[in-house]
Amino acid sequence: MKTRIAILAVCALLMSGACAASDTKTRNEAALINTQLGLSYMRQGDLRAAREKIEKALSQNPKTAQTQMAAGFLYDRLGEDKKAHGHFEQAVKLADGDPDVLNNAAVYFCRKGDKKLGEKYFLEAAKSPLYRQPEVAYTNAGRCARADGRTDDAEQYYRKALSFNAKQPDALLQLADMFQEAGKSAQARPFLQRHLAAAPASAPALWLGYRIERSLSDASGMTEYAERMKMEFPTATETGALLEAERGIQ
Repeated sequence: MKTRIAILAVCALLMSGACAASDTKTRNEAALINTQLGLSYMRQGDLRAAREKIEKALSQNPKTAQTQMAAGFLYDRLGEDKKAHGHFEQAVKLADGDPDVLNNAAVYFCRKGDKKLGEKYFLEAAKSPLYRQPEVAYTNAGRCARADGRTDDAEQYYRKALSFNAKQPDALLQLADMFQEAGKSAQARPFLQRHLAAAPASAPALWLGYRIERSLSDASGMTEYAERMKMEFPTATETGALLEAERGIQ
């Protein structure tokens, strides 16, 4: 009889452990579903429903990078910077070097003023063997450094991006703009030409081209960019600035 009671007690303990494990698994799965639902609601612009689902997910399982990152996105959208900051930091801690999480957190920190931290996470993402587009992360690190006033570092990161992909359009445009801003129009020109060969033209790129050619006193180049802007982007802000510049020249 005692042996039977002991066996039953052991079975009860085993069943209790199995139930606890099953309950944890169920809660984790529910947290993942609620996280995905929250992100879906955010994409639809329904922030109230998104908040309900993501806060529910956090109560079910706060120990995943995905849920913490979703909470960071949510509170950023809601303008609650302190909460967003904390959730992005937690996401990075839980991510175990996941470059996508690092990149998303870096975008937030760079945009919100902690540019050195954003730059750090971009570089960690870029160096990860799991990241498929290191040139994008290096370009973003360059943006962070440039916004922080460190143009030498920015140039280094943009050139590193181009070492992975010589046609990375944003790195090319950033270098052209940075050199033009520094009064180095002759260095800016080839980078802009490479950018326009690698990506569809945009009003900002053509406006930059016009200003580069004006700095180099190349009238035919100025005319070419001006005509393209008026034809391709007649209502763009940059085209308005072009018309103002032309009136000033006349």
